[in-house]
Amino acid sequence: MTFRGLAALMTLAAIGVSLAISGCTKKSSNSQELLHVSYDVTREICTAVNEKFIKRYEAETGKKLTIKQSHGGSSSQARSVIDGLKADVVSLALWIDINAIAKSGLIETGWENRLPNESIPYFSTVVFVVRKGNPKNIKDWPDLVREGVEVITPNPKSSGNGKLSFLAAWGSVTTRGGSEEEAMKYLTDLYRHVPVLESGGRGATTTFLNKRIGDVQLAWENEGYLAVKESKGEVEIVYPPVSIRAEPVTAVVTSNAKRKGTTETAEAYLKFYFEPEVQKLIAENFFRPSDPQVAEEFQEKFPPLTMFRVTDISKGWDDAQTRFFSEGALFDQISKLAAKR
Repeated sequence: MTFRGLAALMTLAAIGVSLAISGCTKKSSNSQELLHVSYDVTREICTAVNEKFIKRYEAETGKKLTIKQSHGGSSSQARSVIDGLKADVVSLALWIDINAIAKSGLIETGWENRLPNESIPYFSTVVFVVRKGNPKNIKDWPDLVREGVEVITPNPKSSGNGKLSFLAAWGSVTTRGGSEEEAMKYLTDLYRHVPVLESGGRGATTTFLNKRIGDVQLAWENEGYLAVKESKGEVEIVYPPVSIRAEPVTAVVTSNAKRKGTTETAEAYLKFYFEPEVQKLIAENFFRPSDPQVAEEFQEKFPPLTMFRVTDISKGWDDAQTRFFSEGALFDQISKLAAKR
């Protein structure tokens, strides 16, 4: 091949590379993809919100949007993001789970104040799901430790549902005048009644509904209503007199979003959760909306009960994590005691 021929070939190759890059750029500029990493019992609400947001986004921008979902135990999901799962946004059951991601450097400090209501789009609580007719007559927390009662609840080490159920049980003692020693004894008795610890809330529902293990499941309120629907009335919900106020939080994973060029879309997506239209959708899916007007509109949908916050039983989430769930802390101590039946 002559030098002129080689030069011409190189020019054609350069043009081809340029066209390929141009084609990729054009494709990416007309489409975006978000990865939303969430906890175990939000599959249905995320699917419903995604559908609405995608329609608006495409109508307003003319761009195609894909939102992929990942679900699992809240603490396990946080660890996956820290270990490299390229989430654009996270919505997790507990403040400590998102804050753990922030401590890793993936989320900018001050993330709680970047969205309305301290980044809490809705709240929930822990309820009892029992077999049809409530044959074990379960009405309050002490009923869970009666002889012959089996309780299904997830592992607090991996699951937000598990942590919240533990704290709800603890607070059911201490916020009603009981001592921490009495709470310790009650939790030890409670976990003696737990035949299996699933890794997340949806796994616990599968164990309770499909495998028909247990007499009562400690579940998110929305998960309880889903269980009633899926079982076609074979289970029902019992509201204990007192339970914990669960406040899931959400944030843009700023480091990943900046690298992927999705920051603007990710921020718009999370702000969408706070709009009245979506707040109503949230209420229809049995999460309690943060918007006061929407909450008032749907108040008859949610039976009243006394809800305490984590600050009523600890100094805050960091303290709760250290006291109850860190290595060798109260949950580990209780687990060892409970194993000595």
